[in-house]
Amino acid sequence: MLLRRRKPRIHWARHLVPALTALVAATLLPLSPLGTPPAHAAQVPESRPVYSYGDAIRESVWVDTKLDGDADGRTDRVAVDIVRPRETARQGRKIPVIMDASPYYSCCGRGNESQLKTYDATGKPVQFPLFYDNYFVPRGYATVLVDLAGTNRSDGCVDVGGRSDIQSAKAVVDWLNGRATGYSAAAGGTPVKASWSNGRTGMIGKSYDGTIANGVAATGVKGLKTIVPIGAISSWYDYYFAKGAALFGSGPDGLAGAVGSDAAHQRCDAVQKRLVDGAPRSGDWTGLWSARDYVPDARKVRASVFAVHGMQDLNVRTKHLGQWWDALADAGVERKIWLSQAGHVDPFDFRRGAWVKTLHRWFDHYLLGLDNGIERAPMADVERAPDQWSTDRVWPPSGTRQTTLRPGTGETPGVGVLGTERARPGATASFTDDPRLSETDWAADIDRPTAAKAGFSTPPLTKDLRLSGSGAMTVTATPSTTSAHLSAVLVDLGPDTIRDYGGAGEGIVTLDGRTCWGSGTAGDSACFKATEADKKAVDYTVFSRGWADLGHYADSGKGRPLTPGKPYTVTLDLAATDHVVPAGHRLGLIIAGTDAGLLEPPATTPRLTLDLNRTAARLPLTGAVKTEAAAPEVAPERLRGVRTPHIESPLPLR
Repeated sequence: MLLRRRKPRIHWARHLVPALTALVAATLLPLSPLGTPPAHAAQVPESRPVYSYGDAIRESVWVDTKLDGDADGRTDRVAVDIVRPRETARQGRKIPVIMDASPYYSCCGRGNESQLKTYDATGKPVQFPLFYDNYFVPRGYATVLVDLAGTNRSDGCVDVGGRSDIQSAKAVVDWLNGRATGYSAAAGGTPVKASWSNGRTGMIGKSYDGTIANGVAATGVKGLKTIVPIGAISSWYDYYFAKGAALFGSGPDGLAGAVGSDAAHQRCDAVQKRLVDGAPRSGDWTGLWSARDYVPDARKVRASVFAVHGMQDLNVRTKHLGQWWDALADAGVERKIWLSQAGHVDPFDFRRGAWVKTLHRWFDHYLLGLDNGIERAPMADVERAPDQWSTDRVWPPSGTRQTTLRPGTGETPGVGVLGTERARPGATASFTDDPRLSETDWAADIDRPTAAKAGFSTPPLTKDLRLSGSGAMTVTATPSTTSAHLSAVLVDLGPDTIRDYGGAGEGIVTLDGRTCWGSGTAGDSACFKATEADKKAVDYTVFSRGWADLGHYADSGKGRPLTPGKPYTVTLDLAATDHVVPAGHRLGLIIAGTDAGLLEPPATTPRLTLDLNRTAARLPLTGAVKTEAAAPEVAPERLRGVRTPHIESPLPLR
């Protein structure tokens, strides 16, 4: 089946672009207090660093969320720290906003250097983490950093992606558009209006922060013009579970406890209890997860979306990106995507120069209205090898088709074949779950019979084979016990040099030197530690994964005990990717049990027998696989790969 091509909605604001461009050209540059722009400026639709960062206005406002999450009888106020050009305020010019709403500004920090917000003796903000303020304030933007409810200087309680979290940021968008009330103090104070704002807001952030951007966009709030979610969650259930199989040792209550302020810990016991009760470790779907699933509301999104994700992100896995991207495409949302070979890493740390330049153009277009052509540029940038990128006009690329590949038996038990032919009726493969082993152990021995996995591979490819998008794996398995987990991984079998996503930096190395982006002050430097790709030579690359609890075979929302000896059929979602298996390499498929370091083991240790005739993978392919797969030879040695990835805690705290 050819994948559908979706056309973006044309927003009403598009018709204003020429007028806004003229307005910016007429008002922003000529009024520069720092000198006349270069003569060619009129021909270059780009905002310029003409405002003083050192003299910028720094202030804090507390915005009323209209919620009382901590049940103290008073609606919660969230702290909003703002830095904006003083010159535009003097001239009475209204400006757009770049916003990062986060729970991490006092507990854990942002960016590769874990920067925190800092304040002077009077409580005025000094350091704004990351480079957004340093770079964009001199170019006529305001930077707004929001403490989510229950964190840092905000009231209320953390509810991990729920109503309170989302309203924390949405209320600020409303305040910037004159629809909510701000105050000069956390308790009491005088009302403060955002009279300096034109209401046009762009939200950005990595991980939890990008997740909040997704959630706020899914409310359809007016004034939010674009979001830039980086390694972001689209459904919190899919963060903690994969079709019933638990992915971390704790639920959202643990994360709320980690990021909440000391004051919130004293007043938020009831919220913590609701998080525990509503998120059972059984993996069953509850109302708590429905309230934290943004995908169904993609149809409400008014903002454009620039999504960035590491294809080897095993913290916020690319399933989140794939299902969000497809839902946005169905809704006709304008969008752009970057896919890197790294793990849970910000693009500032894997492609810094190109990232700043592209983000600059993106915000200039969607927040300032400059007709700079960014929306007509290729939709997708994909990292093919460390620091080597390709582009596609649309993504998934034209010509991508859903193709069914099937596992079959080989000449050696445990070393199977992969092709388009269905296995004969009665053909089986078996393995015993070993929670000590991971996908790297399985892949290293894909051409060797081992007890803990079933491996299958194609013959060497005669042409490149590209997989772009999300796939699915349907498995029919008979367990020997009352519980069982399943893992399915796709492997590129062949030598390569990749980013070492299993390393400490998840594909990057942080250097001692620094590069500078914008202007700084004594308390807020614009210079950040440089990075480079952490490379590793490998014999194989795992590039897509999926997991499931077999007990959730009938309904992903409700698990059931299994009957030993009875076959069950379940479909595992294979995470979105964009990977080219080059000619001469082989495509491998592994089906196994617990993926150590990533998946929590089931209550029992089952042996599973696969019905190969009723097992198949549906993959988004460009290219073809031979109809008949030749049996691979048994390998004399294990293959080399990255070290076993291990995610110790939900979301990054480094």
